[in-house]
Amino acid sequence: MTRQEALQLMEKHLKNKNLRKHALAVEAVMRALARHFGEDEEKWGLAGLLHDIDYESTKDDPNRHSLVGAEMLAREGLPEEVVYAVKAHNERHGLPRPDLMSKALYATDPLTGLIVAAALIRPEKKLAIVDVPFLLNRYHEKSFARGASRETIAACSELGLSLEDFMHIGLAAMQGIAGELGL
Repeated sequence: MTRQEALQLMEKHLKNKNLRKHALAVEAVMRALARHFGEDEEKWGLAGLLHDIDYESTKDDPNRHSLVGAEMLAREGLPEEVVYAVKAHNERHGLPRPDLMSKALYATDPLTGLIVAAALIRPEKKLAIVDVPFLLNRYHEKSFARGASRETIAACSELGLSLEDFMHIGLAAMQGIAGELGL
């Protein structure tokens, strides 16, 4: 599947503009992580772009989220490692994350939410203003961006990355597509 085909598939299933932006953010970070680790940027990008493909259809049943999406992606012929990473990113299923892609997607999903929230509390509402020390301060505030699981973000250690390095990679990737994100 090409990136353009994946983008069309994502847009077909996700109508909410913020969910679409989230998918683009996760894609950007996954691509950056693939480059960092010398992995297949296209595959990792597809996992990021399509990880929440079923969100709007499963939002009322979080136990089905990512299982339905993985089935959809398997039917579309995506590589098994992409399908598995999508399935394993929902911690409710308790699936092991045996490969780098699965570990990266799991930790990246909430990181993008933390980064967006950090940009939105600034008067400028721009990613360019955000830096890693600012993110680290917000990370340690339990009341800030509660939906961004700190435990899940901290799973970046499974990738051999410090929290600071993970945030640096993620922030730089999202700053690179700030226009698409409206930030």
